[in-house]
Parts: sequence; C-alpha cells; structure tokens
Amino acid sequence: MQTSRTNYLDHIKVVLTILVILHHACVCYGAPGGWYFKQPTSIEGALIAMTVFVSTNQSFFMGFFFLLSAYFTEPSLQRKGTKKFIQDRLIRFGIPLVFYSLLLSPFMSFLVYHQHHPISYLQYLQGYDNWIEFGVLWFVAALLVFTFLFIALRNVKTGDSSLPGTKRILLFAVVLGLISFLVRLVFPVGWVLHPVGFQFGHFPQYIALFTIGIIARRNNWAEQLQYNTAKNFRRIAWLMVIIGFPTMFVLRIISHSPIENFSGGWNMLSFMYSIWEQVTGVSIIIAMTGIFKYKWNGPSTLLSREAFAIYIFHPLPLVVLSLLLANWHVDSSLKLLIVAPLGVISAILLGKILVKIPGVNKII
Repeated sequence: MQTSRTNYLDHIKVVLTILVILHHACVCYGAPGGWYFKQPTSIEGALIAMTVFVSTNQSFFMGFFFLLSAYFTEPSLQRKGTKKFIQDRLIRFGIPLVFYSLLLSPFMSFLVYHQHHPISYLQYLQGYDNWIEFGVLWFVAALLVFTFLFIALRNVKTGDSSLPGTKRILLFAVVLGLISFLVRLVFPVGWVLHPVGFQFGHFPQYIALFTIGIIARRNNWAEQLQYNTAKNFRRIAWLMVIIGFPTMFVLRIISHSPIENFSGGWNMLSFMYSIWEQVTGVSIIIAMTGIFKYKWNGPSTLLSREAFAIYIFHPLPLVVLSLLLANWHVDSSLKLLIVAPLGVISAILLGKILVKIPGVNKII
C-alpha cells in the first residue's frame, strides 16, 4: 500500500474510471462520440446536458490518466530494471489488448447485431472483420507507445524546477490549445486511426500531459501544490464550463456556423473550442489534484485495485443494459438515468470478481 502522501492519486484514478463509464453511457444516448450501440434521446435539453458533460470530461479525463500513468512510470522502471519493466508492461497491456480485440469486442458487437438479426455467434464471426479494433483500450495501446518512447529518451535531462505559477500554467494551457487547433486542421476531432483507435486531434494534450507527469515526478510538483492554488483553478474551471461553453454555442448560432466547425478547420469555433478545452482540462486537473491531496488523502484503497479491470470490462455491462432497455418505449434520457448508475455498479462488481481470479489478477 502507498503511503498517505499519494493515496489521493489512487482516489483520483477511481473517480476518472467512473467518469469513463458515465461518459460512454451518455454517448450511448445521444452525446457526441462513437459507441457499440446508440439510441439518442429526442429531448434537446437532455442532449445539451450530455454534450456539456462529455465535452468537459474529454477536456481532462483521458489526459489525466496519461499524466498519472507517467507519474509512476520512472520509479517503476528504476525499481524493476529495464528488462523486467518492459516484460511487465507487455504482459499487463498486451494481453488485455489481444483479449479485447479477439474476444470481448466481437462478442459485444454480436450482441448489438443480434438485436435485429437473430443469427448464431459462429455465423456472425464468419463475417466479422474487425479483429484488431482496440475500442476503449486505445488508451492502453497509446500508453504502451508512450512508455517505450520514454524508455528510449529517459536520459534526456528535464532540469530542476519548482511548480509553475498560475499564469505560467494558464499560458501552457493556451499554447496547448493553439497546438491542438493546428493539429485539428489535419486531424479533426472524431477522426480515428483504425484499427488502433487513436484520435490525433486529442494527442497534443495526451503527449504533453504524459511528459508533464514525468517532469512532475522528478521535481516533486505534487507536493508543492497548495490548496489555494487548487481552489483558484477550480474557479477557473467553473467559469469555463458555466460561461465559456454556452458563449461558444451562442456565437455559433449568431454566426450560423455548422456544429461540425467545433471539430476542426480554419474557423473561429475550432479555435475557441481548442483553447476552451485545454484551459478547462488543465484547470480541472490542477483543481482535482490539489483538492484531493488536502481533502481526500486517507489510507482507503477503495476500488484502486480494481480500477484497471473496471476500465477494460465496463463496455460489457453498458452494452448489455442498454440492449435490455432498447425496446422500452420511453425517451432515451430516462434510460440513461437507469443505465448509467447500474452500469457503474455492474462494472465495479465485475471488476471485483475478476481481480480475485487466479492468473487474471496477475495481469489486471
């Protein structure tokens, strides 16, 4: 068990994992994004609420995962040695990737297909051609790539520095937003590199935050973060969500711009959204880190052991639950209120079971 100094990072990881489940539940019922089964709501207010939720989530939660992973990468490498570290990573990441692509993803796709085409699983597999689709495990594939790049470049000196102040952090977020805007001229949000599932429009943040995770560990930035700083960034995040997000949509309506402009291209909405996303995401990350550090840093290991298993398998209960309610003649927003909490509970229970299975618990 980690000391109390870093227990809060485990708690953050658990919260992020739950947000992933809720995120995909919202995508299922109308929020932007791809998913195995979609049944969008027809209620505009519900669609707006889901869009705000997933957009805010997207601004920080996967980038935060990369940052946390990087934060623990170098100490693990030093403790295990390069050969053992690489072997462990290939087992811990490689086996789930193979399992998900060859077994779990085809089965979930079959469940959705079988909803309207009652054929056997073997018949379905005969025409199945997406054997190397990582689905939600694109994150694991990217983390594997980032980890190998770090091993190759680990001797590059990052220098000693204290935690940057608020202005420098915000400047970093704005510059990251500008880079994201430029990348999205070529790779707009929603463009996916198949079969690995990488969305390059979000990768500037992922690369930057993985790098920041390494630098933060080397310079002990987490210990330097003050509670007042975290609260200041919490205020900034709230302003970006409550004022910044609606402002962008009002401007879209006034300018009669297509909503696709948010995804990328040489236009004002893409520029504004790119900046909004990074300032919001960085602010939430700083706020969560500091607030959890000072307010939720007890020794509890609630779900921290099961978090990886929950992440890998959470699509299964979500797909099953959404299909069970597919023919219920109510608006999808009501289904979301049922599927989201039940999906979280089911994924947690499934994760708890899996980590107790001999052999499996050595991987996840």
